[in-house]
Amino acid sequence: MNRIKEVLKTKGISQTWLASQMDKSYNSINEYARNKRQPSLEDLYQIAEILEVSAKDLLIDKSKTSE
Repeated sequence: MNRIKEVLKTKGISQTWLASQMDKSYNSINEYARNKRQPSLEDLYQIAEILEVSAKDLLIDKSKTSE
């Protein structure tokens, strides 16, 4: 499971924009966002870089972890 959809929403970024930045189809990004398909590690790191978050932030919901 990933948090791509939540991070996009928080940052006010559309899936269409992310798809164009990555040179991917909207359908691919939409499948990642809906957890129908998981991105490769390379894509995950690219998404993190584009969204200016860590890859860990795309995988772990900090609000649900206790430290």
